[in-house]
Amino acid sequence: MQQQKLLINGQRLKDELERFADYGRTENNGVTRLSLSEEDRLVRDYFRSCCEELGMTVKIDDMGCMYATLEGIEDKPPILIGSHLDSVKKGGRFDGVLGVLAGLEVVRTLVDHNIKPQVPITIVNFTNEEGARFEPSMMASGVLSGKFEKTKMLNSMDTEGNTFGETLQAIGYVGDKSNRLKEGHAFLELHIEQGPVLEQESLSIGVVECVVGMCCYEIEVNGKSNHAGTTPMTMRNDALFATNHLLTELREKLAPLDQELVFTMGRINAYPNIHTVIPNKVVFTVEARHKNPEIIQRVEEIIQSLPNYPNNEGCEVKTTKLWGRDTVWFDKNICSMLEQSANNLGYSNKRMVSGAGHDAQFIASYIPTAMLFVQSIDGKSHCEEEFTPYEDCEKGVNVLLDTVLNILAKSC
Repeated sequence: MQQQKLLINGQRLKDELERFADYGRTENNGVTRLSLSEEDRLVRDYFRSCCEELGMTVKIDDMGCMYATLEGIEDKPPILIGSHLDSVKKGGRFDGVLGVLAGLEVVRTLVDHNIKPQVPITIVNFTNEEGARFEPSMMASGVLSGKFEKTKMLNSMDTEGNTFGETLQAIGYVGDKSNRLKEGHAFLELHIEQGPVLEQESLSIGVVECVVGMCCYEIEVNGKSNHAGTTPMTMRNDALFATNHLLTELREKLAPLDQELVFTMGRINAYPNIHTVIPNKVVFTVEARHKNPEIIQRVEEIIQSLPNYPNNEGCEVKTTKLWGRDTVWFDKNICSMLEQSANNLGYSNKRMVSGAGHDAQFIASYIPTAMLFVQSIDGKSHCEEEFTPYEDCEKGVNVLLDTVLNILAKSC
């Protein structure tokens, strides 16, 4: 097949992004479309109708994932494009849905030009990527890749006592296990950056090389409670004072490790949390993310050394690892193809890493996978203010289209 220099219909992409946002649009122009909600059911129905109008075959698997396939000349593993249609509460109009609509616009462009691909092209909508209603996040792709156990996921319960399995059945999107994603020529996911880097550096495209590894620890500091007014300062075992020292120690030791290391003390609880009582216990978390496992190992060593820190106010310190993940590297050849397509189209770009998790990181365990980022204005996501310029959305899908055409040309 000869590679054709095609561009997508940017206005159509913009219109479709806004149309999809109508399913759960909030007063402040965001989106609330929790997984398996009525809004999710309706947007699924609409997405299905869009695909069927193009002559695509739509199948559903046992986790509710949707696979819309444009037939190819050869019956071979498909080129896959996708992401998710669910959102967080009062989220944005671009997170997830852009990756699904990227696939839809690529197929529409091929159909517009009467191009039948050499191999099938499948658009994927993964169920419950956000985990905002049913935990954990990336639930369905986790089951598909063997990371999560299906029965446990089906029993995941929302705050109203509804299980994932019951709700999936109720909205009519329980399919067959045989329809699960098992193989693919390549999987491509376009996503908003959810961070400020591309905008800050005035770049249009981020070629994502990996989803970074991370670790998360809980630190428990135990002291002694006593009266806040009668206990001399020299005779206290104040867990909150000790925690203050530990937070300072962590920041001073972690910050110099590497400029790309990010770390967060995101949750802290003091007990008994009464203003007239010296705190006898504080529990806080620290998580860190970096692509280099040696950096993560050094972070863990620093955290694990906290019980021996000399300035602990006579308090006992306990560290517990809650969870962690290894860095997931994407396919080098596909990353290079995405970068070359961006260059060929004249779009400014850079190689990046993803600090956030995506379905692509699980799919990468058994299908060659890569990701693209486009700008998030002010780095905002998971909020109603989330915005990506439509021209950047268009550029991202054009890069995907060009890459798909290159893959098709090589498959001839």
